[in-house]
Amino acid sequence: MSQISIVIIGRNEGARLERCLHSVQSAILPGGKPEVIYVDSASTDQSVALAESLGAKTLVLRSDHPTAARGRNAGARQCSGDFILFLDGDTILDPSFPAAALEHFADPAIAVVCGYRREIHPHATVFNRVVDLDWISRPGFTDFCGGDSLMRRAAFEEAGGFDETLIAGEEPDLCRRMRQRGWRILQINHAMTGHDVAMRAFSQYWRRSLRTGYAYAEVSRRYESTPLPLWKEAARANRNRALVLASAPPVVIAASWLLKSLWPCAVAGIVAAGLVVRTAEKNRWKSPCPWTRLLYGLHSHVQQIPIFLGQLQYSCDRRTSRRRGLIEYKAAP
Repeated sequence: MSQISIVIIGRNEGARLERCLHSVQSAILPGGKPEVIYVDSASTDQSVALAESLGAKTLVLRSDHPTAARGRNAGARQCSGDFILFLDGDTILDPSFPAAALEHFADPAIAVVCGYRREIHPHATVFNRVVDLDWISRPGFTDFCGGDSLMRRAAFEEAGGFDETLIAGEEPDLCRRMRQRGWRILQINHAMTGHDVAMRAFSQYWRRSLRTGYAYAEVSRRYESTPLPLWKEAARANRNRALVLASAPPVVIAASWLLKSLWPCAVAGIVAAGLVVRTAEKNRWKSPCPWTRLLYGLHSHVQQIPIFLGQLQYSCDRRTSRRRGLIEYKAAP
């Protein structure tokens, strides 16, 4: 049996899942053929049958509140390997990543190794293009990983696995608990997965940002008073930026009306353009394309509004004791 067990989660992934499973079969894995477990969250397509036909052990979760965390934990309980490679069903695994990542576990303090996730079709839409740059981060020790990562099973189990109550942000939450126990998270300079965000409409972009805000609020509140807070500053910065962005238009319009001049609008436009350009320049290292960087600069500011609304949704849910389900943005293929 391979040292590595692979857990893939999915919901109505269709052809994307088939592509993922084929990439896993082509991976270079020490120890021979990998143990592959596919966990399905009540798909209405043929995902389960497809996974079975390609040799994966399958689990089907029936729940009124399915979460990625629940799926990953269920898969992890079926694993026999010393290391667990977690993948989402809409990704393509780089064939050399598992072997490259495994070398770093020679350091007994390493709990998680992750590489680069990039979009498969970055130029398909402007949304795909900016999300592609979102995935890029500098290599080295980091505070948390994303959904794709190779984890030391002992560290995963010691930290208690993923929190199944979280609808998003479960990976940073787990990594925070690992770091509290002395484990380390490593980002390596190596391709890991290709991803298909499949984002074709602004409504999808908006809902994805709402989900991010919900995770910011829920996870940051959980640890805000501890010696090892998580996302506390990010959540506060988002609130401040969103309030400024939301209040700017009425203030500018009122100033233009009072002064009977378009100068306030012109100044506001120049300031907004300057902020976009500044963000684009700060992220020059992420892309050589000026147009892509400008789009990313615009995205970095526009997304602050729905992210903040996601934080407000969490606050409202907390006050009313509402248990929110998944905030899904991706349509079935």
